Amino acid sequence: MSGVEQAGKKGGPREKRKAYVVLPVYNEEARIGNLLHRLDEAMEDADIPFQVVLVDDGSRDATGQIVQAHVSQMPILLIRHEVNRGLGATIRDGLVAAADAAGDRDIIITMDSDDTHAPGLILRMVRMISEGHDVVIASRYREGSRAVGVPLLRRVMSTGASWLFRTVFPIHGVRDYTCGYRAYRAQVLKDAIARYGDQFFDQDGFQCMVDILLKLSRMHLIFGEVPFILRYDYKEGSSKMNVGKTVRDTLGLMWKRRLGG
Repeated sequence: MSGVEQAGKKGGPREKRKAYVVLPVYNEEARIGNLLHRLDEAMEDADIPFQVVLVDDGSRDATGQIVQAHVSQMPILLIRHEVNRGLGATIRDGLVAAADAAGDRDIIITMDSDDTHAPGLILRMVRMISEGHDVVIASRYREGSRAVGVPLLRRVMSTGASWLFRTVFPIHGVRDYTCGYRAYRAQVLKDAIARYGDQFFDQDGFQCMVDILLKLSRMHLIFGEVPFILRYDYKEGSSKMNVGKTVRDTLGLMWKRRLGG
């Protein structure tokens, strides 16, 4: 390859896309250390430059100490909430920080911090962004996906939510509206934040991930999904999701957005 072909805009090699991995964390002392280790290993194997944006949402266990021990070992930007503020505020702070730091060509990833999402899937998601997708979702409803250890009630709820959202708010290429494991082209999030302002993050609970997707769907983007293996059996301790409240809030969100709110 000639020097001209290798050169970037300023005459040197073009920098690789960088991945900013946003981790919302609350009382995850049992699994956060293992997740960070697996993430560091996966990104090294894939040769992807990365930065972890970890938002500790007022953890009261040993999460903070475990994360701090990894700060000197891998690139982590640590943001702390003094009190628990919920997933909506935590995702907001992580995505805003990542969007501020990222270049337009970079990729921003969100994933759960309970070690149920395999970091090795990031390479495939990054490739799909490079191939032209704007948003890539790790989907439980694509051929090849598996959900291990998920309670029956959660499986029924998730399947019902998928069917309901696909019926009421169909988005080409999307079957899984609630999974938080996603990759976004950084420019897309920058544009969305500029377009919606504070309203882009106006949901406090678990329904915030659905709302982000619904708002992005108005921007004529290209969405895609990859199958993934959800290892719910790795999860330790009870779920932080209040099932009844989440169902009510999600149905309320659906009604509000259906009315144009």
